Amino acid sequence: MDRKPVIFSGIQPTGTFTLGNYMGAIKNWVKLQDDYRCVYSVVDLHSVTIRQEPKILRENTMRAYALLLACGVDPEKSVLFVQSHVPTHAEAAWLLGCYTPYGELGRMTQFKDKSAAHSENINAGLFTYPVLQIADILLYNASLVPVGEDQRQHLELSRNTAIRFNGIYGDTFVVPEPYIQKEGGKIMSLQEPAKKMSKSDATPKAYISVLDPPDTMIKKFKSAVTDSGTDVAYRPGKDGVNNLITIYGLITGKTIEETEAEFKGKGYGDFKLAVGEAVANHLKPVQDEYYRLMDDRAYLEACWKQGAEKAFAISSRTLEKARKKVGLLKR
Repeated sequence: MDRKPVIFSGIQPTGTFTLGNYMGAIKNWVKLQDDYRCVYSVVDLHSVTIRQEPKILRENTMRAYALLLACGVDPEKSVLFVQSHVPTHAEAAWLLGCYTPYGELGRMTQFKDKSAAHSENINAGLFTYPVLQIADILLYNASLVPVGEDQRQHLELSRNTAIRFNGIYGDTFVVPEPYIQKEGGKIMSLQEPAKKMSKSDATPKAYISVLDPPDTMIKKFKSAVTDSGTDVAYRPGKDGVNNLITIYGLITGKTIEETEAEFKGKGYGDFKLAVGEAVANHLKPVQDEYYRLMDDRAYLEACWKQGAEKAFAISSRTLEKARKKVGLLKR
């Protein structure tokens, strides 16, 4: 019997992944497949808390799924599914919402931030979507969840709810722990290097899309903000150069010291070009595989159907256990 710990992680289909998404999350998803039982989801239900164009959401969901495969997520090693294809998530969210206090939800900083950003549409889903996240995690008995700083609060909420439910009804849910990634660095905006890289940035030059053409990537790196110096050196106050050194290291595997030695005596122009070329070359196989997959819709559909079946088989057992504990009749 496979006793590997379970890891759950999800990503919203909000357009193409950035280099930050790829290096900070997806590459690690691929690495984790050998040592853990991985459950990965394109969490499309989370996207509808904000108004979506239906055709674009469907397209983005398919693209996100194809891109995860292209990046190396293996549907034979991992459970890879589209969240809305597995109805246990919505049912478990209702059940778990009855064990999640209103006050705890009200303290979620993302709810406050998104309410401010979308004041014309502060809906109940925006308030309760952390409960759906709780369901996503607890349904698969995930003991570990990779989290960035912005998701720590939501994971703590998942832990609180699992502990509360178990305290009332006995051992039902695994209480998840954060999985802290041992390597990698935060990738910042190319135009405002004090800010995290994000596809929501108003300036397209600020972020690299995994599907940007090579020439576009190189051009964006050439226009990256640095400083008035010339030395390629990782130092306090050199946010732009530090960011480029981080990216170059993540792509090539070189240490800061090795990168500094390689570009000693060379200017920022040479360094920016080298970073751009390294990123473009690294992502070319991913792009080639993505476009091949997008031309094979039958294969994609077979994959997400198989993923949904696997996810439903696991999650329905956990949900049935919880239903029985609270006193619901067996189906």
